[in-house]
Amino acid sequence: MKFRRKNTAGPSVDEITAPADDVVEVPAAGPYDADELPADDPERIDLGSLLVAPPAGLELRLQVDEASQQVQAVLLASERGMIELRAFAAPRNGDLWGEVRPQIAADMSQRGGTATEQEGRFGPELSCSMTVTDSEGRTGTQPSRVVGINGPRWLLRATLLGEPAMDPAKAGPWEDALASVAVRRGEQALPPGEPLPVTMPPQARRVD
Repeated sequence: MKFRRKNTAGPSVDEITAPADDVVEVPAAGPYDADELPADDPERIDLGSLLVAPPAGLELRLQVDEASQQVQAVLLASERGMIELRAFAAPRNGDLWGEVRPQIAADMSQRGGTATEQEGRFGPELSCSMTVTDSEGRTGTQPSRVVGINGPRWLLRATLLGEPAMDPAKAGPWEDALASVAVRRGEQALPPGEPLPVTMPPQARRVD
C-alpha cells in the first residue's frame, strides 16, 4: 500500500492507494456491523470506523485534508467511476437517513443543483445533478447518487460518481463494494450525525 499526493481541481487532498495484491473477494450481503461479521469473513483493511476489502477492479483511496491531516472520506474508484464512503454516529433507534435526506436535497438546491428522490438497491436515495467548473474554466453537469444505510447506531452514506451515477444499470461493482463494507461504531458517546473517525493503515507510506 502506498501513500501519495493527489492533484485535484478542488480542495487539496492526499490519497492512499491499495495495490492489486490487497484485493480480496467478499460476499456482497451487507453492509455489515463490525460486531456481526460472518465467521468466514476475509481479512480487511482496517480504517478505524470502516473495514474495507477492495473488490477486484476498484482501487482504495483515502481523502486527507492537508490542513488538519484528518481523513475525510474513503474512496473506491476505477477509471469509469467512484464511490465515496462516510460513516456517521446515529441513534440506537431511528431513521437518521430519513432525516438527513431532505437536508442534502435542500443543500443541493441552494448550490444551484437538483436532487430527486428515487428507490434504489438499498432503499430511498437521491439522484443529484450539479453544474461544476473544471480547472480550465469549462463548465459541465456532474451527476451523482447519494445512498444511505441505517445501521445499529451508525449511518453509512455513499456518493456514487461517474458511470454508477449516470447509468444505474452498470453500477453493480460499486453497489457490491458498498454492500461489502463493515462499520465499526465504537463505544464513544457521539451526537447523531457526528462523523466516525477514519484512520490511515499503519503500513501506509508517503510518496512524493
